[in-house]
Amino acid sequence: MTIAMKRVYENASRRDGTRVLVDRLWPRGLTKERAAVDEWLRDLAPSDELRRWYHARPDHWETFRKKYLKELAQPACEEGLRRLYELAHKKKRLTLLFASKMEAQNNATVLKELLEGTRKPPTGTGPGAAYAMRKREAAVRRR
Repeated sequence: MTIAMKRVYENASRRDGTRVLVDRLWPRGLTKERAAVDEWLRDLAPSDELRRWYHARPDHWETFRKKYLKELAQPACEEGLRRLYELAHKKKRLTLLFASKMEAQNNATVLKELLEGTRKPPTGTGPGAAYAMRKREAAVRRR
């Protein structure tokens, strides 16, 4: 599995593989056709409050990362994270799309690190949690 990151405003390429937008808001001035997004996981984006906070303090990258990881540990992100891990493991290439002008330090960077295993996922998330959730769902269906 190869995971790439790309600004959503850049032209789509066949080499992108599955293109996943990880922003809460649709990028300004971009049509659905031009964006060529395969999946939009808006629930994985930082909250509006955190996004505004980081926009005003771009030099606080480590603090943003920690706060964002805490948000990802919330139940509201569980389904989105499960879907992201699923896509990453089913596809040969996955491209995380973002609108931020800060190409190296944004929420897609944190998600890429989680998928690649270079950062520990928040408690209750990750491939193990996704497996456990599927197992629970199957048990409920069998009843």
